[in-house]
This record gives sequence, C-alpha cells and structure tokens, in this order.
Amino acid sequence: MAKKVVASLQTGAGRTVTKCIKMVKSDKTGSYSFQEEIVPNDKIKDFFAKK
Repeated sequence: MAKKVVASLQTGAGRTVTKCIKMVKSDKTGSYSFQEEIVPNDKIKDFFAKK
C-alpha cells in the first residue's frame, strides 16, 4: 500500500500561521493578479496594509 504524507502548518495546540491572498493591481497593464503568502497571525494586518 502507498503511504500518504500530510504536511502540517500548525504546531502545538493551535494554528500560528494563516494563508493570506490579496488582489494587486499592476501599474503598467492595469490588470489584477493575486499575491499569496503564509503569514504569522500577528502580522496579518501588516500584510494587507503594505502595497
């Protein structure tokens, strides 16, 4: 039988990181793209505040 490998982003009792996705508009073309990042929970507001 094949083994199933599961990657975990959490350690200990709870989740300490969150995957954040935001839309960013390109200045050159005017089109939108998505920026994804795994961010610690206490830095989420900073991620969405920066351009």
